[in-house]
Amino acid sequence: MKYSSIPLAQTVIAQCKENGISNIVISPGSRNAPLTISFTEDSFFSCYSIVDERCAAFFALGMAQNIGKPVAVVCTSGSALLNYYPAVAEGYYSEIPLVVISADRPSYKIDVGDGQTIRQDNVFNRHIGYNANLKQDVSHATERIMRYKPEWIVNKDLKKEQKEVQAFNNIEINTAIHTARRKLLPVHINVPFEEPLYEFNDAPCIVSEQTIVSKENETSIALESYTEIWNTAKQKIVLVGVNPPNMVEQSLLDSLGSDPSVLVLTETTSNLHHPRFFNSIDTLIAPIELSTNKEDQFKALQPDILLTFGGLIVSKKIKAFLRQYTPEHHWHIGETKANDTFYCLDAHLKTTISTVLNAFYNNTGSIKSSYFNHWDKIRSRYLIKQKEYLEQIPFTDFSAFKTILDSIPPKYQLHLANSSTIRYAQLFEIKPSINVFCNRGTSGIDGSTSTAIGASQYEKMPTLLVTGDLSFFYDSNALWNDYIRDDFRIIVINNSGGGIFRILPGRDDSDNFQRFFETTHKLNASSLCDMYGLDYFKVNDGATLKSALSSFFDSSNGAKLIEVETPRLLNDKILMDYFHFIS
Repeated sequence: MKYSSIPLAQTVIAQCKENGISNIVISPGSRNAPLTISFTEDSFFSCYSIVDERCAAFFALGMAQNIGKPVAVVCTSGSALLNYYPAVAEGYYSEIPLVVISADRPSYKIDVGDGQTIRQDNVFNRHIGYNANLKQDVSHATERIMRYKPEWIVNKDLKKEQKEVQAFNNIEINTAIHTARRKLLPVHINVPFEEPLYEFNDAPCIVSEQTIVSKENETSIALESYTEIWNTAKQKIVLVGVNPPNMVEQSLLDSLGSDPSVLVLTETTSNLHHPRFFNSIDTLIAPIELSTNKEDQFKALQPDILLTFGGLIVSKKIKAFLRQYTPEHHWHIGETKANDTFYCLDAHLKTTISTVLNAFYNNTGSIKSSYFNHWDKIRSRYLIKQKEYLEQIPFTDFSAFKTILDSIPPKYQLHLANSSTIRYAQLFEIKPSINVFCNRGTSGIDGSTSTAIGASQYEKMPTLLVTGDLSFFYDSNALWNDYIRDDFRIIVINNSGGGIFRILPGRDDSDNFQRFFETTHKLNASSLCDMYGLDYFKVNDGATLKSALSSFFDSSNGAKLIEVETPRLLNDKILMDYFHFIS
């Protein structure tokens, strides 16, 4: 086993090991060679090689999301680090513990015209949980330090100085890793190395020390006053955004579902299911927007209490409704942070969902209310109309999504890309055993494929990615690795451009709109599948889609991709007409 001769490299590896960070995603480079060789030589670590740094970071993000533990990404110096930023920002807003480890040049070689150097310290400052800017060893490459930065060592005890550097770096690395684990945030560890980079020893030259990082004091929350208000309110909405699977006990879901004064509005990414929950928020809100007495209906829907938990909300319609018809109380449950999404947040309950719901439903009877029954009858009518609509429309994005979502086998891991994909998925029921994920932190189209492939690495069940054409082509380098499982499946909805822009306000059919917003194209995925060895199927109508799906999920000796071509100029009309039809 090889150990880098650079003490700082040994320190980083030792601290990752001490803190249980075993998954390391590495992009190639020279400056990070001391880290790369040291990680890959140690059997404790599972190392993944991803050339494209942006893909590597999203790959690690997906893995961290799936296993619920920090995953490290390692890169060389210079612009390589900047390519991590989209995934870092996603991790910041989605609360995913990504540990960014960047090799850097010595500080005295920054901004002097040296190659492959940028200002790497604090580069993610606005979207990071902690910046650990490590100190360069003074016991390594001492002659270079004497030449370029003599004040570091002249007339000083070299062993003492190195010991202080070592102690500082230990604390910084530990603080970063503990922050990632405790606050569920990405962290950045910047590691300056001086040459030589490729000298190694057979044994370590440092003593591994795990610094104890003080924990924040846990505070108990008095829920009596909230419970009293909850149990007297006759109209309550529970709104759930991005939420990991199996986060809430079934008995508590049953309590919410059986409360006649509660509407539980769930998003596709909430991973919550109950027969009495409203899983398609836009199907409930959009018809009210189109009605002649919408103000009366919205006032009837307006809750006394809004209780939220989980991450970010997809539906723009529920945001607009709750911002205009604000509840008397908005409480958010969450142990980390609470977003004032509706501009009426008056309490952040920093505890678990189970703690709050147990308090609310502990030996208390249900209040008399017609709130649920009233809106449940309306929802039932909408669902009947949806079925009628699907039976009469031509093949488009709308009907394709219904067919695809119905075809997914139980217990799959489903990853959804952003823009149109997640919004169409919100309109339909998804099997309760399917775990759903989407990068809603920044809601970008970048990295969806990489995230799904990373998330599949430790998932027991197969993974399906449903994505739009722009998102898929944008992240096509995600396929450039050796980690795509044989049971990995991709469905690309190719509507020849950014279909989302055709359903947004301000669209037109001018050449400029098609070129600069919709970005129309004639690309298909067949050549990419040939290059990366994926089985490829193309469909362009309902019958061929159903036929392709009938065997798509069967076992195979390689990953598969279905490209679904839909009519660009018809998709938006069918979707907008849907809301008119059901209303």
